[in-house]
Amino acid sequence: MSAVRRLEDLSSAPLKAEWLDTILKGDCIAALERLPEKSADVVFADPPYNLQLEGALHRPDQSLVDAVDDAWDHFDSFAAYDAFTRAWLLAARRVLKPNGTIWVIGSYHNIFRVGAIMQDLGFWVLNDIVWRKTNPMPNFRGRRFQNAHETMIWASRDRDAKSYTFNYESMKAANDDVQMRSDWLFPICTGKERLKNTEGAKMHPTQKPEALLARVLLASSKPGDVVLDPFFGSGTTGAVAKRLGRRFIGIERDPDYIEAAKERIAAIEPLDDENLTLMTGKRAEPRVAFVSLIESGLVKPGTQLFDRKKRWTASVRADGTIAIGHEAGSIHRLGARVQGLDACNGWTFWHFEEAGALKPIDELRQVARQSLAAVGA
Repeated sequence: MSAVRRLEDLSSAPLKAEWLDTILKGDCIAALERLPEKSADVVFADPPYNLQLEGALHRPDQSLVDAVDDAWDHFDSFAAYDAFTRAWLLAARRVLKPNGTIWVIGSYHNIFRVGAIMQDLGFWVLNDIVWRKTNPMPNFRGRRFQNAHETMIWASRDRDAKSYTFNYESMKAANDDVQMRSDWLFPICTGKERLKNTEGAKMHPTQKPEALLARVLLASSKPGDVVLDPFFGSGTTGAVAKRLGRRFIGIERDPDYIEAAKERIAAIEPLDDENLTLMTGKRAEPRVAFVSLIESGLVKPGTQLFDRKKRWTASVRADGTIAIGHEAGSIHRLGARVQGLDACNGWTFWHFEEAGALKPIDELRQVARQSLAAVGA
């Protein structure tokens, strides 16, 4: 992983390799327009929430609440916020690969407006994920329910994007072999992870916990994928991406945030390849037809196949079917027929003989899969 760099001038020629592992300084829409088309595998966006705070917020004891009152969160109207949202989403959609996905996090102040605009622009919503906070800020005025969650929209680039990354098996295994749910429980960012400025105050008011970003990237990306964050802030996305062997592109206009993010990311040690290996299921493996074994020379026409107890013997034909006498069919159909069943997994039912021992033909399929993987690597 290369060192973090910063490109000060976005008016130069179109960016190429130098945009990887980089924090681009400037307005997010202008920076997105400078990036190559279809270059990001995942977009994670934590845009301004447009909290519409009016004046200072105090606790019952009149102490001041450290709320989000920064200029970047202020918009003149809902219409202005919607126009900004539409512009950056359009720019992000151009940069997203056709099989890429986008995550947008927000609160009740903005997420419904963002979601509607995403659908209007053609994004296809896959899930809304609820981040339940174990330690949310209280509702000091006692006039509403305690706001204890934020919502993430996860969407593909369009409705027809079927090959997006979702590491289902890894998520299920991490959740004690139960399907990962759409409500995630994490604490807000506190303690040593929370970046502080020279006065000891929060460096960024809405810094997200690294655990949240880790689950996002482990669920929807692979090692080596490019993760784009158009509202980079204090660099949580970049820090987690580097640790997990992903590449990142950050966009941020605040120089103080950029310097804090650079220092933070530089201190990250990436995990080694062995610890980044993803768990995959059968659906992720290359499909291998029985005829492929014949075409690759792993099985020759005329080879005899047997069931485990050698009750039936079938002969392999050149076209990928097998036959018993005058009856022929696929390994699955003929296996079911001889047993009087409606269905059969021919890969485990039929065996070949090697050195006097019977072995399932599924072993040959695994050899073929490894060969396909080596070719594609």
